[in-house]
Amino acid sequence: MKNKQKYMFMALALTMICGGKASADSVIRLQMQHPVEIRKPILTDSVNVKGEKHDVEKLMLESPVKLDLPTENCTDLSADSTGLFRLPAVETGYRIYVVRTKLRADRFVKAKLNFASTGRMKLFINGERYSDKMSRQDSISDDSYCRTDLRMEPGELYDVALKILAEPSDTIPMELRATWSATDSTVSIACAPDLKGRYLLPNTVFGKKVSQVRISPDGKYLLTQYTEWYSLKRSNVYTVLTEIQSGKTLATFTQGARQMTWMPRSSKLYYTVTSDQGVKLLTVDPKTLTETVVTDNVPEGNFQWSPDEKALFFVLPESIEAEKQPVHRLLDPSDRISGSRKRWFIARYNLETGLREQMTCGLHTTSLQDISEDGRYLLYTVSESTPDKWPFSKNGLFCLDTQSMKVDTLVAADYFMGGASFSPDASQILLTGGPEAFGGIGKNCGSHPIANNYDGQAFLMNRSTGEIEPITKDFAPSVTPLQWNRNDGCIYFKTSDADREPIYRYDPRKRLFEKLPLEGDCVRTFSLASDAPEAAYISVTASTGPAAYLFHAKKAKSNLLADPYSETLAGIEMGEIHDWNFRASDNTIITGYYCLPPAFDPNGKYPLIVYYYGGTTPTVRSMDNPYAAQLFASRGYVVYVVNPSGTIGFGQEFSARHVNAWGQRTADDIIEGTKQFCAEHPFVNDKKIGCLGASYGGFMTQYIQTRTDLFAAAASHAGISNVTSYWGEGYWGVGYNAVAAAQSYPWNNPELFTRQGSLFNADKIKTPLLLLHGTSDTNVPIGESIQLYNALKILGKTVEFIQVDGENHFIADYPKRVLWHNSIMAWFARWLQDAPQWWNDLYPDRQF
Repeated sequence: MKNKQKYMFMALALTMICGGKASADSVIRLQMQHPVEIRKPILTDSVNVKGEKHDVEKLMLESPVKLDLPTENCTDLSADSTGLFRLPAVETGYRIYVVRTKLRADRFVKAKLNFASTGRMKLFINGERYSDKMSRQDSISDDSYCRTDLRMEPGELYDVALKILAEPSDTIPMELRATWSATDSTVSIACAPDLKGRYLLPNTVFGKKVSQVRISPDGKYLLTQYTEWYSLKRSNVYTVLTEIQSGKTLATFTQGARQMTWMPRSSKLYYTVTSDQGVKLLTVDPKTLTETVVTDNVPEGNFQWSPDEKALFFVLPESIEAEKQPVHRLLDPSDRISGSRKRWFIARYNLETGLREQMTCGLHTTSLQDISEDGRYLLYTVSESTPDKWPFSKNGLFCLDTQSMKVDTLVAADYFMGGASFSPDASQILLTGGPEAFGGIGKNCGSHPIANNYDGQAFLMNRSTGEIEPITKDFAPSVTPLQWNRNDGCIYFKTSDADREPIYRYDPRKRLFEKLPLEGDCVRTFSLASDAPEAAYISVTASTGPAAYLFHAKKAKSNLLADPYSETLAGIEMGEIHDWNFRASDNTIITGYYCLPPAFDPNGKYPLIVYYYGGTTPTVRSMDNPYAAQLFASRGYVVYVVNPSGTIGFGQEFSARHVNAWGQRTADDIIEGTKQFCAEHPFVNDKKIGCLGASYGGFMTQYIQTRTDLFAAAASHAGISNVTSYWGEGYWGVGYNAVAAAQSYPWNNPELFTRQGSLFNADKIKTPLLLLHGTSDTNVPIGESIQLYNALKILGKTVEFIQVDGENHFIADYPKRVLWHNSIMAWFARWLQDAPQWWNDLYPDRQF
């Protein structure tokens, strides 16, 4: 093109060809980044270091340039009536143009992308170089093409960018032609430069998020930790120190940022670094940012500060016997578990003298529970295995006077007691445990003979009299203590309250619970100032990521501190969340919610996926887990999340329905709720319903198929098929059944262990069932899926089995998690969307 020419033309015509049949889908808008001038390098020799002749223009096009500049650095281009786009010409020199758009398919499809140009160009998809053309032509010919194949997974956003080199030696207008062809004409492919993405599995891991907030004891300063995951190998963690009253940023820390936090009383920061003698302990004054080395020979390991800041407390490991040999005998049933032969004891490190002295020793593990405000008294528990007595372990609670080394026995032994902590004046002790703890004084489960001991309860002990009062007996949420606050004298609890996780404050004087008016549905972290009415917290919802807030207790008001993930969500089209509860046949209100797919059409018909709890914990409203409702809604499903009978957070009677039932009552609620949901929502296709669960939820998935033909497809991750084998083999089998099947065993209640399991009812299963399991699962051994898979294969049923090598109960390795997740999505697409292509691509049909 001549240097004086006023315009350079780039013709872009995109045509979608589906299944060999062309359907005209014209691109009418594109984005062009502002052209970047690039200068020709000085040619110091005719050949490069490899002895090859230089191709200078090729070298220029190789120059990196950002492919995703913000919108303000771009020009919107509109096609004319012939589908052509025109770009300004270069009058002199060289320019690099980046033209981009985005593609998204509603179903899995394979496509071919073809780009033809007279100029040199490179094709990038999601920042990855796919193809290039490094030669120039005077007109488009067979040599003018960049071609690539593209696997388009449903909902995935494909950012297509073409980097083009405009050269002053061009003699004719540059032309670019682009087409793609898809293998399935029923697949809808959207194309636009401002197309929004869908919420997918990477969104649960990557991006910038606020990960921790910690308020100083005096309530004047705040530490906010941010975590940025760019890829599996690239991440960044940093912590920002701010002054609360002014909002001023005082410092940003990177070194030691992960463990930096406040000392218990003085409102100084501390962190540790490695030294030549052990560990160096440093403090930072937030007023002056002066750094002080407290000591440089702290022992290795985690520690807890004494509230008087004079000592650190460690746990010391000891082994009761040499490590297990290839041939060894078991000491008790728990001896199968890794680390079972280690015992843990308490040690104190004196910061003034550098002395580390062991405070406890013996045969059984000692666990530090709390330290009194003056640093004098320790609360600790001693744990003992009791394999011949339900529930197979017990705890004793003791108080140690560190000055006299005198020990008071507070609770000699209890089988359902959990933790303990001092009141600010040490006159009372807050205890936690199951409803059966302390002789069942907190039990309130109606006609059920045994409570669900995963339903966390709280108790107050008068230290002088030993009297214990159950304070949550009539309080429905399950509780976990956070702090007995010395500023207001109240106890703060993190709770499971139905399908939310709020913070409650308990006033021991008034004996009243009060729910704090916080933002969000599920509080992830809550940091309360010890000496001021201020708190900081992070919360999430089913549609929003972690956001940090400052809570002013006196004003009962929250102010937003940070919500960095909202920038990511701004580019994602989310589904709407709605409450939906129903009245079961026994008159119980069963709560739940549902998520609609993005771009929901109320007049459409959508497949439905039903999800329910695992273990005995409710499915809460959050979007940061591999089973989040938004993940499935993003693929075109309505998602119904139900919290059926047996889960904690709804009161002891409700949670006790889990005990000695192994799904019977729970299955009824899921089936009944699904039927009512379909009846009340005409946009659901009641012939295309899937269900999904993991662990106990995986058991439920399997068991439900023996009870109904309602579902068109089901997926069970790490599910239990044979309650008897799980009870005997899983690391948690005996312990979990001590709650779920309390005082029932295969020999005294064989009907419970067989009637409820899917294996003994495999012939009743008609639903296509996907089984997924980690090969190293120690909680639910993989044999649970193997048994049912073998049974269903023998019976000629439709079943598939995906094994994930080396993974335990949770699929932690991210690349494996992606394949695991895609297998579930492809399975549902096959049966609920009549789209088997994705499954067939992942798992081509082969004969063994």
